Amino acid sequence: MSRIVRTDLNFEREPLAAPWGFKGGYLTELWQSVALLQTDDGLDGLGLGVQSVLWSDPRVFAANSEPGGNSIMLMLTQFALTRCRGMEFRSPFELLDSLLPEVMEYGMRITGLTDLNPTFALNALVAVDNAAWRLHAAQNQNSDFDSLLPAEIRSALNYRQEAVISVPAVGYGLALSSVSELVDDGYFVFKIKIGSDPDKDGDPEKMLQWDCARIADIHQLIGSREVKNSPSGRPLYYLDANSRYDSLDRINRLVDHLETIGALSQTVLLEEPMANYRETEVSALPIRVVADESATDVETVKLLFDLGYGAVALKPIAKTMSMSLRIAELCHQRGVPAFCADLTVNPVLLDWNKVVACRLAPIPGLQSGLQETNGFQNYRDWDRLIGYHSAQNAGWLWAEQGEFRLDDSFYDTSGGIFNAIPHYESLVHYS
Repeated sequence: MSRIVRTDLNFEREPLAAPWGFKGGYLTELWQSVALLQTDDGLDGLGLGVQSVLWSDPRVFAANSEPGGNSIMLMLTQFALTRCRGMEFRSPFELLDSLLPEVMEYGMRITGLTDLNPTFALNALVAVDNAAWRLHAAQNQNSDFDSLLPAEIRSALNYRQEAVISVPAVGYGLALSSVSELVDDGYFVFKIKIGSDPDKDGDPEKMLQWDCARIADIHQLIGSREVKNSPSGRPLYYLDANSRYDSLDRINRLVDHLETIGALSQTVLLEEPMANYRETEVSALPIRVVADESATDVETVKLLFDLGYGAVALKPIAKTMSMSLRIAELCHQRGVPAFCADLTVNPVLLDWNKVVACRLAPIPGLQSGLQETNGFQNYRDWDRLIGYHSAQNAGWLWAEQGEFRLDDSFYDTSGGIFNAIPHYESLVHYS
């Protein structure tokens, strides 16, 4: 068993093309973290992460400047890497189990939040966990994703999808003309961000009215459009409330509005509706309810299933590959569908999501796997970021008619996730 003897950390600030609105706030940039693990037998693993303080704990985002909140999360990553030195581990799962409790405790201490969202610590650990997976591949002299999975998890990821639906995000500020252009390009499932705070006063009734008007505008514009790959021939909606709703009554009023405007039949998913998710039964809602931020560990996901949640948005790129695979295994055991959601990640991390999304069973009612992908919409320099990918010319990097088409080369190379990435390697120091 190898011992970690050296670590390093760096980051880059990537500007967004325009402020990106969700969870009642707006981002203007995303920090790309780069973590390095090296062992006493000369092996190394380099991992990438993308930080989203607003997504992982909006209270930290609100209490600090945008760079200040990012700096706090980066401190958690540095703390984890410092703790790694001298550690031995048999698998990335074992390393995560060792690090997560201490990183959570450290995060609570420096933020002053005794109830810090576990997603904040998990987001900070993505680069470290990815480095551990790449190190694990090097130790086993194996860069085949399937072969690196434990047998019990491999059975949960036994599909080999030829296509994965690419789901763009419709943030608060996305122009309606841009939504129409996405339909022109063949996209047919849209993740609509709801839960706005239009007057910045936290009024939940104003939020509901804003959401109802926004959905009505979108549905009026694209609801009757014909789209090629949609099972119904019409655009489909995936609403993301980001835990912004305070009561089931208000959610039911939103659902009533969807029915009134004729959008309910085209609404396939409702993600993370409730702030008090541990106390709210959602099984009576006529839309499949998805757990995202609340799905932080296996035991919590079991609770959510008991409350009526009917799907899980896995986030290998936001809650670590290791934790996401454990939750995927539980979903498989319980017969609950799962798919992959984005964190506005770079093209390299896009494929860390895709190698999982393509191996999951389709969401009922859809013909293939599902993956939210909004980086191409939001990064100012997406084409430059594509150039950092080891397979920058591969066809599966781009959606075609709303789907990523996955050929043998994608599976043969595991989406390139274990390949060298010279640009990011240049940001850390190898001994």
